[in-house]
Amino acid sequence: MTSMNPINHSKFNIELELDIQLASTATNLPTQTQISQWVLAGLSGANYTPDAANPTELTVRIVDSEESQKLNGTYRQNHKPTNVLSFPFENIPGVPLALLGDLIICAPVVQQEAAEQNKSAEAHWAHLVIHGTLHLLGYDHIKQDEAEQMEGLEIDILHSLGFPDPYVTNN
Repeated sequence: MTSMNPINHSKFNIELELDIQLASTATNLPTQTQISQWVLAGLSGANYTPDAANPTELTVRIVDSEESQKLNGTYRQNHKPTNVLSFPFENIPGVPLALLGDLIICAPVVQQEAAEQNKSAEAHWAHLVIHGTLHLLGYDHIKQDEAEQMEGLEIDILHSLGFPDPYVTNN
């Protein structure tokens, strides 16, 4: 599934060109509509200001464990698959482009984590899409104060969509 059609949800007032790449054999994946809603909610919740002249662009690539492990090893020196990788785009000064970057989401890891944490797959997918979108906007969770800010924002955005706190596990 690849789509580059502009999506403009008046609720969010952001024109989004979302490229969804399906490189996974997993089933029960979120729909294009769900993914775009979660990206837009993340952008809006972070008070992202879109470029009025250019649509906001990003790619969400859904992969299997092998590709995730390879990318995680190459870019983070961690040789195992991970739930989400974020690759922010560094714009060239003076070039009018609103490209945020790429999210790589590993479907088997997302499904396994949701099951282990007794969460709905949909809620976990929403969390990871929003989490990755915030990374593309420069949010991080390495330092404690940054983690608290990012997690609080994620919780607020997810609550606005009707999802529970992702940091409360039901084990």
